[in-house]
Amino acid sequence: MIIINLDVMMAKRKIGLVELAEKINITPANLSILKNNKGKAIRFSTLEKICEVLDCTPGDIIEFKKNGDK
Repeated sequence: MIIINLDVMMAKRKIGLVELAEKINITPANLSILKNNKGKAIRFSTLEKICEVLDCTPGDIIEFKKNGDK
């Protein structure tokens, strides 16, 4: 299972959904889908922009958990 920890990084960087969406040039609705683990995919270009704005790496945002892990 892939977990998106975008909300954690946003909180650490003290940036809101609307502000981040504007900075990476996607709609707040699409960013919300990603933030809430409802997305099916993410473009590398979007991931790159998120990492640039939040000053992090993809590994800070994306986590893999095996089924059964907590």
